[in-house]
Amino acid sequence: MSNDQELGITESKSHSPGDWYAEVVLKAGLADYAPMGGFIVTRPRGYALWEGLQNHLDSWFKDTGAQNAYFPALIPESYLERESDIVEGFDPEVAWVTHGGHDELEERLAFRPTSESIITPFMSQWVRSHRDLPLRLNQWCSVIRWEATDTKPFFRTKEFLWQEGHTAHETEGEAWDETMTRLGQYERLYEDVLGIPVMRGRKPEHDKFPGAHTTTTVEALMPDGKSVQGGTSHYLGQGFAEAYDLFFTDENEDERPAHTTSWGLSWRAIGALIMTHSDEQGFVCPPELAPEQVVIVPIWQEENREEVLSYAEGIADDLEAKGIRVELDDRDERNPGFKFNEWELKGVPVRFEIGPHEVEDDEITVVHRPDGESVVEDRAEIADAMEDHFDVVYDKMYESAAETLENNVREADSRDEILGTIGQHGGYVKAPWCGDEACEEEIKEPISAEIVMVPLDRDEEPCGDECAMCGDEAAETAYFAKSY
Repeated sequence: MSNDQELGITESKSHSPGDWYAEVVLKAGLADYAPMGGFIVTRPRGYALWEGLQNHLDSWFKDTGAQNAYFPALIPESYLERESDIVEGFDPEVAWVTHGGHDELEERLAFRPTSESIITPFMSQWVRSHRDLPLRLNQWCSVIRWEATDTKPFFRTKEFLWQEGHTAHETEGEAWDETMTRLGQYERLYEDVLGIPVMRGRKPEHDKFPGAHTTTTVEALMPDGKSVQGGTSHYLGQGFAEAYDLFFTDENEDERPAHTTSWGLSWRAIGALIMTHSDEQGFVCPPELAPEQVVIVPIWQEENREEVLSYAEGIADDLEAKGIRVELDDRDERNPGFKFNEWELKGVPVRFEIGPHEVEDDEITVVHRPDGESVVEDRAEIADAMEDHFDVVYDKMYESAAETLENNVREADSRDEILGTIGQHGGYVKAPWCGDEACEEEIKEPISAEIVMVPLDRDEEPCGDECAMCGDEAAETAYFAKSY
């Protein structure tokens, strides 16, 4: 196979999105498949994306009172069993450790599927009075959920990286405000950093986090018409506090259970980024996250090589002085065309092409990755102009994704219409719903679509008077979609 074939994306995003996605992940150097099914090896370029997401979220969390901590990856079975909904909800997904070396353990240890059952008991030791509240903790870690099937890098793997926040509050109102703060930060990450518009809502009662009072979500629509649960923030009520003895004395010296929350975002966000913006040339990355924001490709003949390279090096120095992540590709063994293709595949947002004409005219040819648009900039102004170029690249990416979302939210008022619309177009279908899980099965069974969210406001009027499935009085609006 030639080098050009190795670089090229051979699958079609529109006709075989699954195969196309896997090819982009592998050829853009983001991940490899691990020897155990359902696990991946995250390569440096892929991990750099996670670090970028982590840096943004971590600073926002700390600005709003959260502190990082770390808890053991292994949880005693007796801890899990103290909250029955956790046991029931995660039992099929738990990976168990039964032996240490050659010895069988006295008690099985679960590799965390989530950490409420190990974090809340320690929060209960650290909280005594209302003066200890609110308590806001966050940890960056991995979890294992063994039940994952039909695995896909970043979207669905048995082990994945995420952050999970856990907080305790004196009142329901304070805990609900916390829940909304974290949901807003997830929305901000998707929209302002990843360039992906999202819809905010909550999960229906039968699909909320086990033991939660309310699960809120941001949902992102992919170009193939499927929804991605981008991040969830849960108001847990007082159930977890009661199960794990998280009580405090209030101002009247009365003992009360705390109101708790948990909230998490995983590297599924990277999968959404790849699927939303990338194309048949490879990965497309927004400037805010890109490991290299600019690649400079000098184009020379032997007689002007030194002049062109010196000009390119000076530009690279100017960009680096501005804090821009820049790569000067001065490899002798690769021609410019190969370099263009390689950096397009890797998703670099902006490319500079510099040949003898640019040197002579004191200019730079600037190419935007999302659409290949080419503009010429003055050499003297280039460092200051880059913020505008990055904004333009981001705007192109966001507007394309926003158009996809805007054109793919439809309404339906009957089961056949929901099935036909999702089957033909994908996307979200709004329909009035009575609230009975059995009515969701009428859609899930034939086409594997489900209710991905309902409106955040419980008092919002449904979009119709009668449930589209059974004809009973509608209680709320349901958004149906196929999902990752």
